[in-house]
Amino acid sequence: MAPMSVLTRDEAQTRAKLLDVHRYQIELDLTRGDEIFDSRTVIRFSTRADGDTFVELKPAELRSVTLDGNPLDLDTLHLDENRLPLKDLTAGEHELRIDTTMRYSRTGEGMHRFTDPTDGETYVYTQLFMDDVQRVFAAFDQPDLKAVFELTVTAPEGWTVLANGITERQDDGSWRAAATPLISTYLVAVAAGPWHSVRTEHRGLPFGIHCRRSLAPHLDTDADEILDITRACFDRYHEKFEEPYPFDSYDQAFVPEFNAGAMENPGLVTFRDEFVYRSAVTDTERQTRAMVIAHEMAHMWFGDLVTLRWWDDIWLNESFAEYMGYQTLTEATRFTDTWTDFGIVRKAWGYDADQRPSTHPVAPDPEAVPDTASAMLNFDGISYAKGASALRQLVAWLGEKDFLTGINTHFARHKFANATLADFIESLAAATERDVHAWADSWLRTTGVDTLTASVTAQPGEWTLTLDRAGSRPHRVTVGVYDRDLNDSRALLLRERYETDIPQQPAPEPRTGPRPALVVPNDLDLTYAKIRLDDVSSETALRGISDVPDALTRAVLWNTLRDMVRDGDLAPAAYLETARTHLPEESDLAVVQGVLTFAAAQVADRYLPAHERPAALATLTSLCRDLIRRTEDGDHPGLRLIAVRHLIDVAAQPDTISAWFSEGTVPGGPELDPELRWRILGRLAVLGAIDDAVIDTELVQDPSATGQEGAARCRAALPDPVAKRAAWDSMFTTDDLSNYLFTATAQGFWQPEQTDLVRQYVDLYWNDAVAVAARRGPAIAEAAGRWAFPAYAITPETLQAGEQCLTESTPTPALRRKLTDQLDDLARALRVREA
Repeated sequence: MAPMSVLTRDEAQTRAKLLDVHRYQIELDLTRGDEIFDSRTVIRFSTRADGDTFVELKPAELRSVTLDGNPLDLDTLHLDENRLPLKDLTAGEHELRIDTTMRYSRTGEGMHRFTDPTDGETYVYTQLFMDDVQRVFAAFDQPDLKAVFELTVTAPEGWTVLANGITERQDDGSWRAAATPLISTYLVAVAAGPWHSVRTEHRGLPFGIHCRRSLAPHLDTDADEILDITRACFDRYHEKFEEPYPFDSYDQAFVPEFNAGAMENPGLVTFRDEFVYRSAVTDTERQTRAMVIAHEMAHMWFGDLVTLRWWDDIWLNESFAEYMGYQTLTEATRFTDTWTDFGIVRKAWGYDADQRPSTHPVAPDPEAVPDTASAMLNFDGISYAKGASALRQLVAWLGEKDFLTGINTHFARHKFANATLADFIESLAAATERDVHAWADSWLRTTGVDTLTASVTAQPGEWTLTLDRAGSRPHRVTVGVYDRDLNDSRALLLRERYETDIPQQPAPEPRTGPRPALVVPNDLDLTYAKIRLDDVSSETALRGISDVPDALTRAVLWNTLRDMVRDGDLAPAAYLETARTHLPEESDLAVVQGVLTFAAAQVADRYLPAHERPAALATLTSLCRDLIRRTEDGDHPGLRLIAVRHLIDVAAQPDTISAWFSEGTVPGGPELDPELRWRILGRLAVLGAIDDAVIDTELVQDPSATGQEGAARCRAALPDPVAKRAAWDSMFTTDDLSNYLFTATAQGFWQPEQTDLVRQYVDLYWNDAVAVAARRGPAIAEAAGRWAFPAYAITPETLQAGEQCLTESTPTPALRRKLTDQLDDLARALRVREA
């Protein structure tokens, strides 16, 4: 795939001053075969003055261009990569007609085409963010040139076509979508194929959920849950927001090989179809799906109704939807502990991103986002998790009533238009007497993580907490104060919670009572900062974290221990021992999952030297066995499933999990579903306990897309030089793998147990990754940098080679960002090992 010219902010501003775009009429013909489709576009626009501009498109073939009824000579018309120049436009109305052939994608960008290996059915869908519109139809492709879109699609017999508006099949067999209100180009959506659909109506609007036919039984099983969540969030948003839902329908399509979690196309949200569960999942995973539903629905207002003007404000979309997704789920559904999951999973993502050299402000200066390539790099833990944390802190400081008043003012002022950070802050400022501008400067324009360090002094009958801040942001935190239960020395009881502002001015007043056993700054996790406990509290946490009564408080404490390990302030072995002692007593699934994941993937696999890893795996195996024994009564299936999964992942010997596989069940349950069977095979492949024949046999039993990915992962994991070479070539030489199969192969390739076997590929990686990213584009660049990176080659030599690649090679922006982050994580692992 040849690279496209990126759009610069200056070019977008110049074009927006010149043009008003009114309407697109788009005709797509999806009956041309497996590789191409026809795309015909009519754009009606006006220019405010005489001038030149350009329209973006990336065709396989450009058949004709007509401007104001005059055909343009294709022999003299120069298509500059993805730009078609429009010269000598006069002020006034214009009509541009472009007839092209376009190529389908296999990487989840543009118009992605997928054939289901289970039944041979084919599906296509669009993913047009951030600048992939031009792979599907010609457009003035920038967010502040909103227009009305009319769409007609010719599709194979038996297909259903979904779009932003209600679609109807015409007498000639084509499908026509209702015209949209004013929306941005990147939000246009089409999904076509023999969908299995479940439809209903709510508050006078048609609602639908859709998936591949082969997933129909699984969607039907969860349809009531998905639609109940959808209705509950829809109703709650209408209680919060004064502007009604602005589109004519609400469809949610679960689509294959989707790169993101979901995409907020107005009226047609697309989700990765892993959210249609084929196998057993935990309640926390169901909560995650529900949160994504709530997140994407929030975008209908913040992102779709009111859209950013340029990509420097992408955080406004994502931070708002992230905050609203978690908060609304807590308020409107059975998932009332969502902030615990946010704290242990999402917030850690933000903290990690914010301590890398690639960090950036939540709201970067516009000059720091000069083009679409640089903007794409900001879809990270800062724009999502840190931004949502900042908004949560803002609500704690401002009050929810004033916050929602400001939000509704923002919607009223800018509906069906575009807005900036300055507009958002002005809307909030209109709702309060507080200095929101100063808050924004402190929280949104700065980088890094503040650290709040607690110290406690005690006198007879009173004690004082001092919180020192390393950083610059103001914080409002809730302090939790805990005592040992006099009737049960293992239990901790909440004495009180109180609020305090940081910096503490004037000096903190003493509080009545004996010195507490545990003082937890940020007890309700309302701010974004690393916490360092006082000495007594630190000892209490290490010895008694499972005794803390509230799951969210335990999440704050586990995050504190995690940060201490990463910063070299707590030995990795001490973290493991704390997990070994206390996790068997933990009841919150998000906490168990988050701690086990960090303990295995970071502590055992990266932070401990290789010779200490076997003992760490033995510790984790013992921990998981304790959890399995604890759940034998069947009352905690989610906890048992987590323990079974992790025991498989850390198995150092094949005997136990091989027996499970042969018997088709874990003794006492659960029975092995496809996910568990492929998970066991993946670990057995790493251990050299199976061969290709076993993988092939399992693939016959499960020929689904997920089965194909499982087989690719297993084959790449085999400790065999031939298998490693085949996997490497499939990733970096042939370019035949889809985005999902590339990722699966990469996930299997590097294993801590196989460092000697794959050592030669560490040196090959740098040039091969740079080359494949340039050839195949941002989605594969992301996968190559995230999954194909030699993460277990934790040596100074690897770090040096990677830094040399950044200095002497020319990685694409997407790959450069991933390599920068990976190398920083590698350097951190080396520092932790040396601490």
